[in-house]
Amino acid sequence: MRRAKIVATIGPAISSYENLSQAIRSGMNVARLNMSHGDHSVHDASYENLRRASTDAGQTVAILADLQGPKIRLGRFADGPHELLPGDEFSITVEDVEGTATLCSTTHKGLPGDVHVGDPLLIDDGRV
Repeated sequence: MRRAKIVATIGPAISSYENLSQAIRSGMNVARLNMSHGDHSVHDASYENLRRASTDAGQTVAILADLQGPKIRLGRFADGPHELLPGDEFSITVEDVEGTATLCSTTHKGLPGDVHVGDPLLIDDGRV
């Protein structure tokens, strides 16, 4: 009995009935739907194709719905972008302020309760 699961992310390239059937025959037993991309009709079509392919193959395929997290945004900067260098001090506030080289606001008013001193914060998915 296999205990590991084979998870495949279902996107436009694999969402057709034929491609899902092939993925199931190849061993996929968990289908991940990324809800951050596409709309309800896209996910509904993928779901229906997956259920039909699963039934036709006689295989149980779990669906993992990967839900989008909150969109946390930084506020506007008074005079455009600023370059941050390693070691620079930079503060984020929940107050509605125009950003500077050392301070900016955020849309996430609960940020102070969600983080602690010393916690790493990734900005722009870690690119900043």
